[in-house]
Amino acid sequence: MSLPRMQPRDGVAWVTGASSGIGEAVALELAARGWTVAITARRLEQLEEIARRAAGLPGRIVAHAGDVTDTASMRAVVETIESVHGPIALAFLNAGVAPPTSGRILDIEALETALAVNTLGAARGLVAVLERMTSRGRGQIAVNASVVGYGGLPLAAAYGASKAAAIHLCETLKFDCDRLGIRLQLVNPGFIDTPMTRRNDFPMPFLLGIEEAGRRVVDGFEKGGFEITFPRRLSWTVKLVNLLPYPAYFWAIGRFTARYAQRRRN
Repeated sequence: MSLPRMQPRDGVAWVTGASSGIGEAVALELAARGWTVAITARRLEQLEEIARRAAGLPGRIVAHAGDVTDTASMRAVVETIESVHGPIALAFLNAGVAPPTSGRILDIEALETALAVNTLGAARGLVAVLERMTSRGRGQIAVNASVVGYGGLPLAAAYGASKAAAIHLCETLKFDCDRLGIRLQLVNPGFIDTPMTRRNDFPMPFLLGIEEAGRRVVDGFEKGGFEITFPRRLSWTVKLVNLLPYPAYFWAIGRFTARYAQRRRN
């Protein structure tokens, strides 16, 4: 079965977590390519400001408040978007958080927050939009995860676990989505210059600007492969390291992170 690569004439695009960062950049890039883009987050004022910035672009942006941690809210947002603007042809389930940890080996509150937004938030969006796309027999959905989800890293238990779960979720659902005629994609970015990553106190190799990240994500929607990952110098390196046997993997990651820790101390 040939899976669709949706275009603006097929309906509207929906982007969650669009009040800043990658979600904002992707929404603006989609509007620049002619899409009507419905953007969702809890902060309606910020969404409306982004919508105003899209004035003059070939497409447009419309704001709809919604909370990805609330199943009823996600269903209501999808119903409103489709009743007002038309069918959702392309969904980018992007909402994500990197909660600060307390310094404990495992911070259960941080883990619960990360899973609630990064994993279950994506799942709630998937459920809400899959119901509509399944009835139409076509559609395109992308879920934003991270290269951090490829394997365990120091000090990333909460964030990494939530992104690893999102990756596994998409890998599993792809089989059913293929059968239903729905293209499911997985977005695994490396380090992007966003308000979230600016809090990091460690070096971020191959850091990309936010506008470039937005372009690469939307390019990936148009190309249609399962995984959209960038920069490849980072993502493929991490993939290769994760092929190592565990003793070699832990040694390599330990050496790499210890080197950067030493640089920070100096």
